[in-house]
Amino acid sequence: MSESGPAPAASVLIPVYNEERLIRETAAAMRAQRLEGGLELIFIDGRSEDRTREILEELAAEDERIRVLDNPARQIPQALNVGLAAARGRWVARMDAHSWYPDDYVALGVERLQRGDVEWVSGPAVPRPTGPWARRVALALGTPLGQGGSAKWREQGAGAGDEYELDTGVFAGVWPRATLERLGGWDDRWPVNEDSEMAARYFDEGGRIVCIPAMAAEYAPREDLRSLVRQYLRYGFYRAKTTRRHPRTVRRSFIGAGALSMAAAGSLVPTRALPARACRAAMGAYGIGLAALTARAARRGGDATDLAGVPVVLAIMHVCFGAGFLAGSVRFWLSPGGVGAL
Repeated sequence: MSESGPAPAASVLIPVYNEERLIRETAAAMRAQRLEGGLELIFIDGRSEDRTREILEELAAEDERIRVLDNPARQIPQALNVGLAAARGRWVARMDAHSWYPDDYVALGVERLQRGDVEWVSGPAVPRPTGPWARRVALALGTPLGQGGSAKWREQGAGAGDEYELDTGVFAGVWPRATLERLGGWDDRWPVNEDSEMAARYFDEGGRIVCIPAMAAEYAPREDLRSLVRQYLRYGFYRAKTTRRHPRTVRRSFIGAGALSMAAAGSLVPTRALPARACRAAMGAYGIGLAALTARAARRGGDATDLAGVPVVLAIMHVCFGAGFLAGSVRFWLSPGGVGAL
C-alpha cells in the first residue's frame, strides 16, 4: 500500500529508537494485524544508532503497508505527532516497538469504537520477561504494590473478561484520528508519561477510556537494575509534571512513594525533619510489607532466585518513583519557573 494509493482504514504509529534486538520479532506481530479496509504501519525512527533503520527499510521492501519516517527530535511524543500528521486512516492505533500485540488488537479496538460512547480503547499491559531481572520485574508487577494503583496491568495467563474503565494510567490504544487531531496530539514537552497527560486532557472533555482484556499486549520489562532505576526516576518526575497541569490525576500511591523516598533518605542521613528512629521504623514496616508480598508472589510460582529479587525490584520502583516525584514536584509545583515549563 503506497503512500499515494487508497487510504487504509487504520494507521498504526510505532516510535522506534535502537530496537535492533527485538524489532523483527515485534514487527512480525504488527504485520499479522488484520483489519477490513486494510492498515498501514508507520515506523517513526529517532535516528537509531544501531541497525534498526536498516532492518525497517528491509521490512518495508517486503511489505507495502510499512512506511518509515524520520524523527530528528528522538523523543516519543514528537515521533507520534510525526506519525499522526502522516496518518491516512480513519482510525489510529499506537504500538510500541518492544511490545507484542494480539493479531486482532486493531480490529477489536475499531469494532468497539464503532459501537459508540467512547473515543479511546486500550488493552492491558502484560509483562513478557526476556531475562532474569525482567522476570523479577514481571513478578513485582503482578503484586498490588507493583501496579501503583493502575488497572492497566494484567498477569500472563489471565482470562479475557468484560471491558472496564481506566483512568490516566493507560497503555497505548486505538482512537478515531479525528479525536487525536482535536486533542492536538501528544504534548512534546512530555518525553515520558505522554499518554497519561493526553488522557487527562481527554478526561477534561468528559471522555472515557475503555480497557478490553482481549486486547492485552505483552511488553518487555527492563532487563537490568540500572535501566529500572532510570525508568522509575523518569516516571516519577514526569508524573509530577502531569499532576501540576492536571491536579486531579494525583494518586495516593504517588504521595506514598514520595514519603517512602524521604524515609529512605532519613534512614541514611537523618535530619531534624527526618529523624532516624521514625524513618527506620517506617522502612522496617515497609520491609515487612515487601516480605508479605514476596510470599504472595511465591504462590504463583517462580524460582527462589527470582522471588528473592522481587523485594529489590519493588523497592527500586517505589523509592525511585518517589524520588523522581519529589524532584518533579519541586521543579513544577514549587519553583517560580514551574508553571511556565508547562
